[in-house]
Amino acid sequence: MLRIALRQTIPLARRSILPTIAVLRASASPALPRARFESNTAASHPPAKPLPSWWKPTAVSYEEVKRRSQEPTEDAYLIDVREADEIAQGSIPSAVSLPLSTLPSSLVLKPDEFFLKHAFLKPKRDQEIIFYCRSGKRSTTACEIAEKHGFTNIKNYEGSWLDWVARERGPSS
Repeated sequence: MLRIALRQTIPLARRSILPTIAVLRASASPALPRARFESNTAASHPPAKPLPSWWKPTAVSYEEVKRRSQEPTEDAYLIDVREADEIAQGSIPSAVSLPLSTLPSSLVLKPDEFFLKHAFLKPKRDQEIIFYCRSGKRSTTACEIAEKHGFTNIKNYEGSWLDWVARERGPSS
């Protein structure tokens, strides 16, 4: 009985969708060439506000990050920009999580909205911020994003999580 009922309703559902698809195809056709034309020129436009070629975030060493993790202060942040599934593998003690995917939108939030979303206070523009990720690439990007948003005391742990784990384990035997 159920198979018979399903067999009869599926063709009806397909018939009701087909006119909608035809309308979408008809309305999408004229716009498609223009969209393709415009997308060809997108790569030729420079970024809105490029960083100066001389700008590079200050690099910090494992020893400095180790000291910060053992003696955290309220005037400095150690921010992990990895995603939640990566943080599940572990993180540096005293670090807070602010994934790179949410960083640009989070830095423009009001302090109370930022706190509600991330459960820690929003960094001040002159506050020391050390970014780290897995290998140092995303943390460099995070430094650039923070600089574009007006943060001035930005540092990058270039070795990031891979360096931290290797040094914490010590030399392999």
